[in-house]
Amino acid sequence: MAPSYIYKVCTGGEEVLMEAIDRNNREGIKGWLNPSRYGAERISYWLQRLTGVGLLGYFIGHVYETSSLTNGPDAWAAMLELTQTPMGHMILLLVIGMSTFHSANGIRLIFTQGGKGLGKPGRPDYPYDAVSLNYRQKSGIWIALILAAAAMMYGASVLFGGE
Repeated sequence: MAPSYIYKVCTGGEEVLMEAIDRNNREGIKGWLNPSRYGAERISYWLQRLTGVGLLGYFIGHVYETSSLTNGPDAWAAMLELTQTPMGHMILLLVIGMSTFHSANGIRLIFTQGGKGLGKPGRPDYPYDAVSLNYRQKSGIWIALILAAAAMMYGASVLFGGE
């Protein structure tokens, strides 16, 4: 297909000659699950969504597990036996990490939405590198990851540490 050219009028009133490129940018879930071509902010966004879905799944499972209490002490004891296995402890470690990251990153996002820690906005020129994503924002993402790792290590020492 031969390229076609179009004129675009910018906000300053000048006309710019641009090449019209026919692209199919609909990637769907495959594009959502591919954070590799994006920076720290996009990976943080991806992890925030993933941990949110994981915590929702845990919440549903937890309500189901707790509701077994209504079936009597034997049903409750049988359900607790399932959670007191190494696999049950690994799931709890994942939940600890997910909830810690989700909470810490959510607090970072609350500050960001309030305008705290953002840099000065820059002109949005291609390749659209966010100037406002400065060291404060990136360090907030790293702090959330470090807190999640520390909480998981503490949880592992409690769950697998012994008496």
